Amino acid sequence: METNNKLKFTKAPAVESLIKKINIRNNDKPTLVFALGGLEEIGKNTYVIEYDDEIMIIDAGVKFASENEPGISAIVPDYTYLLENEHKITGLFITHGHEDHIGGIPYLLQKVKVPAIYAPELAAELIKEKLKDFKLQNSTLVKEYVEDDVYKSKHMTVRFAAVNHSIPDAFGIHIQTPNGAIFSTGDYKFDWTPLGHTANIQRMSEFGEQGLELLMADSTNAEVEGYTIGEKSVMKNIDSHILQAKGRIVISSFASNVHRFQEMILLAKKYSKRVVIVGWSLERMIKVIKNLGHLDIDEKMFIKQTEVDKFPKNQVMIICTGSQGEPMAALSKMAKQEHKYMKIIPGDTVIFSSSPIPGNKMDVELIVNRLTKLGARVIVNSSSNLIHTSGHASQEEQKLLFSIFKPHYFMPMHGEFRMLKTHAETAAKVNVPRDNSFVIANGDTIVMQNGKATLGKRIPAEAVYIDGKDQTGKASAVIKERTTLSKEGLIIVIISIDSKTNKMIYPPKIISRGCFYVKDSFNVINESIRIVGNSVNDLLKTNKVTFHSIKQSVRESISPYIFRAKRRNPLIIPVILNKTTPENKVVTKGVAKEQTQNEN
Repeated sequence: METNNKLKFTKAPAVESLIKKINIRNNDKPTLVFALGGLEEIGKNTYVIEYDDEIMIIDAGVKFASENEPGISAIVPDYTYLLENEHKITGLFITHGHEDHIGGIPYLLQKVKVPAIYAPELAAELIKEKLKDFKLQNSTLVKEYVEDDVYKSKHMTVRFAAVNHSIPDAFGIHIQTPNGAIFSTGDYKFDWTPLGHTANIQRMSEFGEQGLELLMADSTNAEVEGYTIGEKSVMKNIDSHILQAKGRIVISSFASNVHRFQEMILLAKKYSKRVVIVGWSLERMIKVIKNLGHLDIDEKMFIKQTEVDKFPKNQVMIICTGSQGEPMAALSKMAKQEHKYMKIIPGDTVIFSSSPIPGNKMDVELIVNRLTKLGARVIVNSSSNLIHTSGHASQEEQKLLFSIFKPHYFMPMHGEFRMLKTHAETAAKVNVPRDNSFVIANGDTIVMQNGKATLGKRIPAEAVYIDGKDQTGKASAVIKERTTLSKEGLIIVIISIDSKTNKMIYPPKIISRGCFYVKDSFNVINESIRIVGNSVNDLLKTNKVTFHSIKQSVRESISPYIFRAKRRNPLIIPVILNKTTPENKVVTKGVAKEQTQNEN
C-alpha cells in the first residue's frame, strides 16, 4: 500500500492561536470548490476542494436506487476527475457515518488511490467494516480524528467543530486555503438538549470572527419553518405509547440513530421489558457502538429471537429495521408473516420512529396496512404525534448558522434543487447578498481568488449506477432497458434469411411479452409482419446489407406502428437466423462474415 506524507498531523493548541489572517487579495492561483454528488439530490455527498497541486475530498456517499431503477444496488458519482488527478489527492475527510456520506468509499477506492481517510470514531469503525466486506482493508489508511485535532498539508489546514445530528460523532469541517476559509457543516442541527455531544457553537463563532469566505451548509430541511424538535421531546412521546401498550412493543427506526436506541433500551429497563434485536444492519450497528462505548446496557435485558415466546407479551420489546418499508428488512418480513422467528400477533403495538424518506411513502403505507390487518396497533409520526425528529436544521437554525459564521459567499448543499434555492433565500434574509449565493449542480465549479468567487468550468459529475456485483458502473443502458421492459414490454422479431442470395426464407415471426395480449391482437400481429417483411425485403435488394442494418430496419419500421396501434414503446429485439454456405460462412453482397445463429 502506498502512503502519502503530504498531510501531517499536529496536535492543536488553542484554536484561536492557530487561525491567522492571511492575505487573500494577491494570489495568482485559485481555490476550486465543487461537488461530484450531493447537489440537486439527497445522497452521494462528495465535495472537493482543490488548490494548485492538492485536492481534499469531503465525504464519499452513496445514493440508493428508486423504484424506477430496478436491479441497481447503489448510485455513486463519476470519479473520472479524481482518477485523472489522483496524484493531487491529500486525503478524504468524513463528517459522520451515514451511508450517504461514507457508502461510496469502497467504489471510490476501487478506482482511485486515496492516501488516507480521516473520520470520527464511529464513522471510522463503520468504514473499516465496509472495507472488509469489499476486501479493501489494505487499500488505504483509516485514521480517527477528534475535535481538537488539526491536519496540515502544504497549502491547507483542516480543523473540526462538533455538530448535532442523528448519529454520534458528527462534525463540521473548517478548511483554511490560500484564498480564504471554507466551512462545510456536513449534516447538522442545533439541539439544545441533545442526547449526544453538544454543538460547539463557541468554536464556530471563532471561525466566523476570523473570517469565512465560503459556507457550505446542509439544505435538507430548508423548506421547514421554525426549529427541529429535540430528541428528548420525541422520547417522552414514545415513553407514553409504551406505557399505554398492553402487549408486545415493536419499534422500528433508522439503524444509525444510536442515541434513540439507547433511550429505547433505557425505557425497556424502566418498564421491566426484555429486548430482542431483529435485523442484520441493526445487529451490526449495535455491535460496533457497544465496542465503542456508545451504548450503556445491561446484557441480561437481551434475549434471542427464539426466546420471545418464553416471556409474557407485555414484557417484550422488539427493536427492528424496516422503518422505510424496505422489502427485505425485518419489519416487512414480519408484516408479511415471512420472518423465520418473528410474527406479528393481535395486540402488538408497532411504533414507526421515523418519517418516510421521499419516494418511500407508498412502501411504508403498504406495511402499515398489512400490520393493521394482522391486528397490530400501528403508531406513525405526525404533527400531532411526534415520535420522530429530523437530524437536519430547519429555517431558524439555518438563520442562526449564518449569524454565527457571517460568510462572504454561500453554497447550499445536500438537497433537491428547490431546497437549495429556498436555503439561498433564507441566507439573503440574514446576511448573505443574493448574488453571493451559488445554487449550482454537481460538477459546477466555484472559483475563489483574490477575495472574489465566480463560476468556472464544469467537471464531469454524472451518476454512475452499480448493477449487482458489477462495479464498473456501466449500467445506465441496462437500467433504461429494465425500465422499458417493466413499463412497455418486449417484442421479439425473428427474421430468417439466406445471406448468400440475400432473400428472406420465411415471413417474419412476431413474439410479444408484456406488450399486448396476442390472442386479441391478430390484426396488429399480421400488420407488423407485413410492415417488417416489406422493410427487410427492400433492404435486401440494396448493396449495403449488414446484420446491423437489418436490425435497424426492423426497429425503425415496427416501432412507430406499435405505438400508433397500442400506445406502447416496447423494447424491440430483432433475431436474425441465417442460412449458411457449406464453408460455414455467410456472404452479404460479397462481404464475408463469420456464421451467427440467433444473433441479438
